Amino acid sequence: MRSPRHRAWVVTALLVVFMMINFADKSVLGLAADPIRKDLGLSSSAFGLASSAFFLLFSICGAAVGLLADRVRPKWLLLAMAALWSVAQAPLAMGGGLAVLITSRVLLGAAEGPAFPVAQQTTLSWFPNHRRNLPGALIVLGITLGVLIAAPVLTWVIHHHGWRSAVTVVALAGTVWALLWIPLGGEGPYAAASDDDSPATADSGEATGTATVKGAGTRMGPAAHRTPYRRILATRTWIGATIAYFGTYWVIAFGLVWLPSYLHDGLGYSSAASARLLMLVWGLSGVVVLGQAGVAGWLLRSGITSRRARGGVGGILLLIGAAACLALPSAPAGAATVALLVIGFGLTGAMGSIAVTTVAELAPAHRRGGALGLMNAVVTTAGLIAPTLIGSLVDTQGAAGYQHAVLITGALLLIGGTAAITLIDPSRDARLLSA
Repeated sequence: MRSPRHRAWVVTALLVVFMMINFADKSVLGLAADPIRKDLGLSSSAFGLASSAFFLLFSICGAAVGLLADRVRPKWLLLAMAALWSVAQAPLAMGGGLAVLITSRVLLGAAEGPAFPVAQQTTLSWFPNHRRNLPGALIVLGITLGVLIAAPVLTWVIHHHGWRSAVTVVALAGTVWALLWIPLGGEGPYAAASDDDSPATADSGEATGTATVKGAGTRMGPAAHRTPYRRILATRTWIGATIAYFGTYWVIAFGLVWLPSYLHDGLGYSSAASARLLMLVWGLSGVVVLGQAGVAGWLLRSGITSRRARGGVGGILLLIGAAACLALPSAPAGAATVALLVIGFGLTGAMGSIAVTTVAELAPAHRRGGALGLMNAVVTTAGLIAPTLIGSLVDTQGAAGYQHAVLITGALLLIGGTAAITLIDPSRDARLLSA
């Protein structure tokens, strides 16, 4: 039988792959933007609408399943998600026009909406608070790896076999993952612990992280003090983390849907050069995510509070990204443009990991899934707004529309970075919740 430590990293690795597939699904439309628009005869606004349709039920389902994750074992929720998102893509892979494209993306979004918070909840259930930065960052790194691997692989498939074949590839990847998750997945010993450094065990003695009441099949948290969700959502930390993470998710939505077109049509780079720049942006994002985890973990072990180790580090990264985005439209073409683009879009991804570990520290274990799911529901509205807004700007203003979109992105990152630095303080707010 595997040791709990070994199993913790097996589950973490599986969930990294889970997020890789999740974001490969999301990146298909951006990578195949030109052939899809040509094949289906879509304007930029119509394509932006189709991309935003993915997020129509994304936020709602993210919140609903996040709340459900406090009662139902996340193992089965994750399995259902992977199965559903593979099924949702089958009609689009086989054919159809704009209506099928939108319907498929809506269903896919509904299935994928809860993926990130439930994956994080499951991963963090295997580790105590002071050791959560690395596994939490690895789940975020799955986003970057998904795009980095998807970009060359799916681009090759699109060019040689068509964009519908690329949809088939990611659907099959989700199916394979689901088959592996059934025997290998599960929750860890910190899933229902009232103290994050004191593991809880199930009645059977296996480190699954579920605490059950005899005769009942649902997951229950500590009965002594069940904090209302409204109190968690009213804390400055939850609000600050959500505002900051919203800016990050705006960048992700922009990067997945419109950044390839911005590089090609807005900045004039060739397809090959655009692909290299995309790899550079997402590669830097991955390095920063891991670097932030190392820095935050070292600061926490050195006695620095989460306010500085998480909120301060994340806020500074967002502010640097904001400055780069605000300077990008007026920068001279060439090296300066490339540097500002890579910094503006590459530094902000770490806030996703920071927001999750911060809220996980703040929220009691029996409210963690709901707190994360509700945050994700608010944050991912950025994915609903950004593609449609940017598409409308491009249709009405041409290449200049991309420049205005970058300025809007910079303003959102500025607000997010300020919120992270001034509002996040999980230790303080956790004490207020326990009072």
